[in-house]
Amino acid sequence: MKIVPSLTDISQLTSSWKKQGQTISLVPTMGCLHEGHLSLMRKAKDMGGKVIVSIFVNPLQFGPNEDLASYPRQFVIDCELAENEGVDAVFCPENKYMYGDSFQTAVTVSKLSQGMCGKDRPGHFDGVSTVVAKLFNLTRADSAVFGQKDFQQLAVIRQLVKDLNFPIQIIGSPIVREDDGLAMSSRNKYLHGDSRQQALCLYSSIIAARELVTESRDKILAQTVIEQTKEIIARAGAALEYAVLKDESTLLDDVVVSSDSILVLAAKIDGTVRLIDNGRLFPD
Repeated sequence: MKIVPSLTDISQLTSSWKKQGQTISLVPTMGCLHEGHLSLMRKAKDMGGKVIVSIFVNPLQFGPNEDLASYPRQFVIDCELAENEGVDAVFCPENKYMYGDSFQTAVTVSKLSQGMCGKDRPGHFDGVSTVVAKLFNLTRADSAVFGQKDFQQLAVIRQLVKDLNFPIQIIGSPIVREDDGLAMSSRNKYLHGDSRQQALCLYSSIIAARELVTESRDKILAQTVIEQTKEIIARAGAALEYAVLKDESTLLDDVVVSSDSILVLAAKIDGTVRLIDNGRLFPD
């Protein structure tokens, strides 16, 4: 496995692969890899061709009061995990090369970036869109695999690819959970003791919503699901940032629960650790 910190070197490497007729799959990450990330690598590997994992803690997607400085980092371990999954290259650029002193361009997906995480984290999705566009250009990837836990991010990236005509296939991969249901996240490393137990309220809310709609013989209003979710999060002592019911096909707010309804959540655990989760209310 190659470790590539240079923008020039990753471009030369992918150009050589293309000349050999290879396809390239990209798995963008910010490191601190866990089983969720590894599942993305396996999906990319199953597609054949070369697999690149990017490890870059992107400063553009962090707000002034967020955890950029303390975001968990474990580069040596990450490289070992990626190599064990058969990854061909880890692209690990330094910030000073990704965004030089004269950098002044931003990519904005104006509508889908509003609300949900976009409301609580102004500018976050501009940072995501900008770095993803750079990664697509640098790696010349034919496909990119993203986790479905980041529901809004996946929608934004798909819109970006559509609007800017990137010749790349975007693949969403299912959420990977701990045995107790907690969605895997790099920020789970912040959780200990009571806060780890408190974090289960997100998944508990999704399970309770599924039970509510499957046990009812009548149509359920989205607001009924949201109010129940608020109660569960409050009882656990977490601070709910948002709970919305979205139509998975249109991404519009649901009024009445349907077979395409997905509950999307964000909450702060122990007052500091921000976690997100989502789940379809009628899972397959």
